[in-house]
Amino acid sequence: MEMNFYIFFVAAIIPLVIGFFWYGPLFGNAWMKEMGFTKESLQDQNTAITFLLSYVFSLFIAVFLLPATIHQMGVYSSLAGEPGFAEQTGESFTYFQDFLANYGDRFRTFKHGALHGVLSGVLLALPLIAIIAMFERKSIRYVAINAGYWIITLAIMAGLICQFGM
Repeated sequence: MEMNFYIFFVAAIIPLVIGFFWYGPLFGNAWMKEMGFTKESLQDQNTAITFLLSYVFSLFIAVFLLPATIHQMGVYSSLAGEPGFAEQTGESFTYFQDFLANYGDRFRTFKHGALHGVLSGVLLALPLIAIIAMFERKSIRYVAINAGYWIITLAIMAGLICQFGM
């Protein structure tokens, strides 16, 4: 199984690009109001460090999305510890090669990955944001802005990774 590591670096750019529009012209004023920020208060941060760290953390997310979107990774992880598998020899490796030859292209579309991204956004990101928001006494609007961003972002990232990750 040949992994396309470049797709992680491409997918990690997606949150920055979408964030530019989402927290800029689309919902920037509403988000700043919910956060109690002004344009002046946001100028005090080190933007280069913020973007660099955001990109690094986005790489973590991209790596997480590979096994979350590509079902064949489940078979791979089930067999990876079998004798000879790492050396690409033995019965389990032969089985895996046959499996990939027959089923390696199943559910490997942008559309399927985007579905998994939306599910990750709704079932993981939204609850995480909502729980934090409740304790921080943030509004439903705050949750909607941030969860909406992650649902769309994860959909696009997961779609790319599913289509081109292996």
